[in-house]
This record gives sequence, C-alpha cells and structure tokens, in this order.
Amino acid sequence: METKERDDVVLVAWDLTLTRGEADAEVARLAARLRTAAGGRPVAVLAKNSGRALLAYSAVIQSGSPLVPLNAHLRPAEIAHMLSESAAVLLLAGPELVEAAREAAADLPVDVRSWADWDAWLAGPGEPERAEHTVAAPILFSSGTTGRPKRTLMPRSIFPRGATLAGYRAWAGTNRFVGHGPHLVSGPLYHSGPIQATALLAVGVPVHVPRRFDPVAILETIERERIATSLMVPTHFVRLLRARDESSRTFDVGSIRLITQTGAGCPEDVKRQMIDWWGPVFFETYGGTESGGVCGITSPEWLERPNSVGRALPGYRALAVDSSGVELPAGAEGKLYFENSKGWGIEYEDAPELTAAANLRPGVFTLGEIGRVDADGYVYLTDRDSDKIVTGGVNIYPAESERVLIEHPGVADVAVIGVDHPEMGEEALALVVVAEGAAPTEEELVAFCRERLSSVKTPRRVRFVDTVDRSVMGKINRRALRARYQAVHQ
Repeated sequence: METKERDDVVLVAWDLTLTRGEADAEVARLAARLRTAAGGRPVAVLAKNSGRALLAYSAVIQSGSPLVPLNAHLRPAEIAHMLSESAAVLLLAGPELVEAAREAAADLPVDVRSWADWDAWLAGPGEPERAEHTVAAPILFSSGTTGRPKRTLMPRSIFPRGATLAGYRAWAGTNRFVGHGPHLVSGPLYHSGPIQATALLAVGVPVHVPRRFDPVAILETIERERIATSLMVPTHFVRLLRARDESSRTFDVGSIRLITQTGAGCPEDVKRQMIDWWGPVFFETYGGTESGGVCGITSPEWLERPNSVGRALPGYRALAVDSSGVELPAGAEGKLYFENSKGWGIEYEDAPELTAAANLRPGVFTLGEIGRVDADGYVYLTDRDSDKIVTGGVNIYPAESERVLIEHPGVADVAVIGVDHPEMGEEALALVVVAEGAAPTEEELVAFCRERLSSVKTPRRVRFVDTVDRSVMGKINRRALRARYQAVHQ
C-alpha cells in the first residue's frame, strides 16, 4: 500500500487507506453510478467492516437512494425477507458474502454487485452530483423480538429528511464526534450507531475501520493513531479490561475525548473501571432503532446516579404510565414513554397496527421498557415489558437476576429467560457462559443469586451454554433464546 501524508488521510482500514480527496472522489464516482442504476430506489449493502464497505454506505446515502444496511450474519432467507420488505433493487455485497447475497436475491428483482466487479460496473453510465439532489432516510429493521424484523426509517432525530447534499454535509458537521480528532469504528457498520462514520467521512474526520474488534489491536490503534472518539457497548468494555489485565504492557489512552456508550445495560463495576482507566469521557445513550437516542448521561452524572440511563435529551420528556395509560408520579414504576416536542413518534413502514401499539398518542411513544423517572428527571430501567416472566402470578424481570449473576467471578455472560412450567406457568432459566478457567456449578450460582435477591427473582435452573447470542449492540433476543431452549428444558 502506498505511503500517504498522514495529515491528509481520512480513511484508514485494513483493506485500504485514502486521503480526503481520494475518498471524496470514490464516493462521488459510486454515487453517480447508483443514481443511474437505482434511480432513487432502495439499495442494500451486505458487508463486513472494511474501508470499501464504508465507501459503499456513504455513496448510497449521497446518491439519494434509501440505504438498507444488512446484518452480515443473516442467513439468505432473512436477507431475502429484508430485500423484499424494503423493495431494494440493488444489493452491494462484500466478496466474502456475495454467494449469500446471490442466494438471497435469486427469486427477487434485485441486481447483485460485489467489490470484485466494481471497476467494470462503474464504467457504466452515471449521473454526477447536482445542487438539487437530496438524500433519503436509510431503511432499518428492528431486532424482531416480537416477531419478524419490522421495517422503519432512520429516525428524524438522527438523519435529516429530504435535505440537499449541501444540507446533509452541514448536518453531518454537527455530529457530536466532530472536532475532537480521529474516530474509531468499534462495532459493525450496518448498525445505526456505528454507521455515523458515514457522516464523519463526509466532513473529513479521519475514520479508522479495523476488520474486527480485537481488544489488544484496538488498544494499540488508540495509542498509535491518537484516537479521540468511538461508539462502544458494554461487551467491548469487558473485553478491553480483560486485555489490559492480561497484557504485559500498558497502553496510552490519553487521546480519548468522547466514547458514546449504547446497547445493553453495563454492570456497575465494569463502567467504574472504565471511568477510572479512561477518565470521565463516556456519554451513555438510551434509545432504539426506531427512535434514536432519547436519554443520555455523562460520566460525572452516572457516578452520582449509578445505573440510571440519564435524563431525556433536548426535545424529549420521559414519563412512566400505568396499565391504563395514566401518567404516574415521580419515582413510581410503570411503562416508560417519551414525548417528542415536535410530535414525532415511532413509525413502522406499512404496519399501522404496530405503529399504533408503540404510540400512546401523537408524539408520545414507548420502546417497551419498564422503569421509573425520579424527581430530577433521571430514568431508571427495570426491564423490557415483553421480557417479563410470570411465575405463579408474580411478574419478575430478567435484568435483576442477570445483574447479580454477572458479578459472579465464574460467569462471563448470562441471559435469563422464562420457560414453561406445568405448575407455575413459567420458570426462570439462567443461560450462563462460563468464564475462562472457571467451573461454577448450578447449585453454586443459584445460591449466589438467592443470597442477593428474593427467592421469586432467583432462577430455579441454570444451563451452561457457549454463547447467549447477543446482538452486535449487546442486546439479548429472548424470543429466539426461548424458542431454542424451551423444548430442551422440558
């Protein structure tokens, strides 16, 4: 790979390195071809993290077509469902996924193109950028915990609707990661958080895209490249802390200025260790695919209020309601809703019944969480309403026992699910990933949990598993886990 002046490099990835001029030119060339090939219709991208993947995402956005980012771990049948639901006409695939892409698109009117044949394809007709060209909101799919993944547009709060390309770039310049220094992509680009790198690339922020999240390599990159910002999830923190503790050397992380934390809840001791190590640089956000971030909390605030996900972000108000939809007083536990001052709610494409279920009234929506809002407006989560376990007529929420079990030194990861019980209706089952070198017993873990929680909240059974199959952002798909382990447990 040729050497380039470091102060002009804007994209550093395992597969390529580009200057600002080269990256802009490549995005413009692909965007022009896409305007002709797709004509503003949806374009999907199926790829693992790479520099070319980031260029593809960026070009689709700037072409004016709705981007459909696809999870690189999906099976062909799942890809086909999303292609059909989004009405995509073109699928750009990384070379390692092109066969899966072609299988998925076999019965659909979708043209599949991989990096390998770009040069010939890009030689076709293209329409250069014009002042009147606009961008379209990407099409996202929710996690599907209540059924098949639901289609929704990227929320207005995190992507401008109908902006010209000049307006899009102006908006990109307001991103919270701009102005600090180089950005590191820590998670898969197809997720709505890491995909912010497309906006950063558009305004010249240096973006580093490793092939995968290898904790030692990540720490070395932070030190060598003076990384300033990134978006991470608690699983990243656990792996980084382990790498630090097992390494024979220290790593200079003094360049870090801002880490946005998202995804699943973070164990309190893990977050405290990260703040002690990296400083008060973490801004935790809470939200969903359908809404974007709705709450946020800084490190100093979190240290004063551990386990809170923060206060509602500007333009939002947090409230808890009872089963009748009546707002509860401060501190009372209920279903959490968020009121948007502009009247924006959650919208599922072509699914009015799902949209109605998510909105209490116009501009007041829920992400399905149970929790409380204290007198100062800080939000605390109990668990997802859809994840509650009803045993003997008593509602219990998995997050409580998970928070306890993850503190056991022999537990690397855990998910608690409800499985059928002939007498109690449901019973809590803990799926435990054992920490390396440990060998906890079922009896030991049940006793550990019972010492810290009431008996009704303690899982009655433990099953040792290789993984709990978290999403890339750390969330647990309990529906899938229940389907997998229900019959096995009986």
